[in-house]
Order: sequence, then structure tokens, then C-alpha cells
Amino acid sequence: MKKRCKWAKDELNIKYHDKEWGRPQHNDQKLFEFLILEGAQAGLSWTTILKRRGGYRKAFSDFDVIAVSKYTQKHVKKLLEDESIIRNRLKITSAINNAKQFLKIQEEFDSFDSYLWQFVDYKPIKNKFKTLSDLPTSTKISEKLSKDLKKRGFNFVGPTICYALMQAIGMVNDHTVDCFRYQK
Repeated sequence: MKKRCKWAKDELNIKYHDKEWGRPQHNDQKLFEFLILEGAQAGLSWTTILKRRGGYRKAFSDFDVIAVSKYTQKHVKKLLEDESIIRNRLKITSAINNAKQFLKIQEEFDSFDSYLWQFVDYKPIKNKFKTLSDLPTSTKISEKLSKDLKKRGFNFVGPTICYALMQAIGMVNDHTVDCFRYQK
């Protein structure tokens, strides 16, 4: 039996853990997806978001950043009625705002990927945590990223959300050392 990080307990989380979490991600569309999903997760469990991921894909034009950046109040109203996502006005309007800011970063850095990965010198940080309780909720790097994103007009990008994003997209390897994914 494979040894996994202790948080990967049910089928949905095991699949996410084994196939996505902590793998270096460089595709801007996927980076936008994780930015939106991590912001939506604020105050909720990741399982809650994973269960609604399909709803988010549909509601946010398969995470097409250009399409989302053009959403209007009409879209917001429709999204507030969409039971397949978290119906929180601030999180919805934040996703639209963040799409606009995302495009500005793409323009300035050629890709959101180039912008994000500069914070870790373009290579994943491999941590050596033994237990789930050893993992931090934020770091100096996630604080720096958060501060810069906020300065650029993003919302729902506090240091904890930024660190969760960094973990999800593999900027840091936070698999516990006994996890089969740690060495990969």
C-alpha cells in the first residue's frame, strides 16, 4: 500500500494528491485555475472546492482568463445563483478582478508562470516535513508574493492563500518525507 500525506484520505483527495498536488505547474490556464480555486477556498476545506471543481470549470469558462476578465454584473448575478460553486459575491468579483490583473502580469512578464516562479528562483523548494503538523500556513516567500499581488490589484491573495497556491502548483514540495510522492 502506498504511503501518502495524511490529508489524502478519501477518493477525491487521493486522486488530487497523487496526480496534481505539488507537481510543478507552468501552464498559465492551470495557474489561473488554481488562483481562482485557492481564493474560493478561503475559510473552507479544500475538499469542498474539489467537489465543486467541475462547477467552477463550467461557471468560469473553463478558466479562460480572457473570457473571465470580460465578465459583467450580469455574469456576477448568474454566478450568485449557481449552486455548483461557492456563491460568495466577494469571491466571485475577486475572480473577475484577478483575471484582469492576471492579464496585466502576462503582458509584463510574457506569462503568469514567469512572474510566479521568479519568487522561488524558477525551481521548486523541497521541504523535509515529517508530519502534517510541521507544514507552515505561510512563509516569507508567500508573504512577499501576497504583498506583490496585492500591490498589483489582486484580492483573496493573502499569505496563507499564496502558500496554498505554491503547494498546489509545486513551487514547494510539501509532501511529507514518508509520502511516495515526496521523491518524485
